Amino acid sequence: MEVKVEPDRIVRAAYKTGEYIGELVESDGRRTLVQVLAVLAHPKQGDLHHPNDPDTPMFHERPASAYREKVWVPAGAVQPYSGPIPEYKESLLAAAEAEAGRLDRLQRLAAKSLETIRGLLEQYRK
Repeated sequence: MEVKVEPDRIVRAAYKTGEYIGELVESDGRRTLVQVLAVLAHPKQGDLHHPNDPDTPMFHERPASAYREKVWVPAGAVQPYSGPIPEYKESLLAAAEAEAGRLDRLQRLAAKSLETIRGLLEQYRK
């Protein structure tokens, strides 16, 4: 869905691996300049070219875009937004906590899966 370029329009924008609520500033047709107002999803950590690999040579720390930071977003990654706009700091903390919870769940899943596969390996070796 293409968003009509109207300055001051509130949009939802996917930027890198995060998602934001922002104010549309301008567009060149391919990209849209968005001023960040709130964080919906915190960016993922690590090497984007090797997702879920903790052993990459460059494990990147990816902070969320700052309040009022202007970011160029591909035009296709911008959608209209009509809900309430949370306060930036609260949205940042909520998004980071949600990402931490997701990673904790993955860590527990990995530990349980490792425990299960080791049990299966014991059975297979009999």
